[in-house]
Amino acid sequence: MGSIILASASPRRSELLEQIGVEFSVQPAHIDETPRSAEMPGDYVERLAREKALAVAVDFPGKLVLGSDTSVILENAILGKPADEHEARSILAELSGTTHQVMTAIALAQDGHCESRLVTTEVSFRSLSPAEIAAYVATGEPMDKAGSYGIQGLGGIFVQELKGSYSAVVGLPLQETAVLLANAGCPVWKYWPSSRESQS
Repeated sequence: MGSIILASASPRRSELLEQIGVEFSVQPAHIDETPRSAEMPGDYVERLAREKALAVAVDFPGKLVLGSDTSVILENAILGKPADEHEARSILAELSGTTHQVMTAIALAQDGHCESRLVTTEVSFRSLSPAEIAAYVATGEPMDKAGSYGIQGLGGIFVQELKGSYSAVVGLPLQETAVLLANAGCPVWKYWPSSRESQS
């Protein structure tokens, strides 16, 4: 399965692909991520995932290229990665005690053809004190993450309830990724090691 490329430098997406047994190489995509005028959040997230996959696929004929994008949405507004610590604190204060959506899109491109899926997960935060927001921002964890938190890290203690895909909130919806790869003739389970083989 060495013909699969992940069009992302995110270590979290790499870890999730490894979790389901996918062998892949990494080739980050470089695209303009500016939202279009009046573009809906779901359309924006899915467009970026597709553009990332297609941008990398152009340079690798015949290869399967996975592109993904994640955005945190609060009251229909896209909360991206914070520009600085002040913005990170402000975003976390906005999320405190509310329910927001995490939208993650996964796209699989090959030779100009692209299939994609959009996954929306509802995440509810408990109320956060200014002191713990400040302490969390001081760790540096929020600085490279949409919505200024990582559910798989220290920020996991803020989450009161989650409805939907946990892996999508981390950055890659595993079920949808596996379906796209299977539809493209690469079911991930075919590459899982057998315990019988390891014992022989």
